[in-house]
Amino acid sequence: MPIHLGDVVAPVVVAILFIVATSAFKEPQRRNFNAIMIAGAGAAYLNGGLGIWEFAFTAVVTYCVYRGLNSYGFIGLGWFLYTGWDVMHHLYGNPIVPFVPTSSLGCAICDLIIAVWCFAGASSVYGLTSKRKRTVSGPGLG
Repeated sequence: MPIHLGDVVAPVVVAILFIVATSAFKEPQRRNFNAIMIAGAGAAYLNGGLGIWEFAFTAVVTYCVYRGLNSYGFIGLGWFLYTGWDVMHHLYGNPIVPFVPTSSLGCAICDLIIAVWCFAGASSVYGLTSKRKRTVSGPGLG
């Protein structure tokens, strides 16, 4: 199946929109919401063509969700595991959106970006520039 530019750009845009929207939540609601999102994503692939492994994977992610209620590291791990699971479905299983053959590939791209954000602490994107200390002489010189 051919992969087009839109198959790569669209999931990047979706991930950025997710991060921007989720940044509106204060802590701990942002962390809890992210844990709930990976819990919901777990059911998306049930009956996705990989048999009993679908249920085993859901059990592993459920553990990440539980631990993620107190840790962005586990939420990041959950999204990272989904990235691998998306790739498996793209190569060997059924696409997550049946009428879009590259949808699992798109999910892999999107999930990886969200995982990296979570591993970095899932800071709000709002006010990033206002929190930096600006100096006239440049970094390390003032």
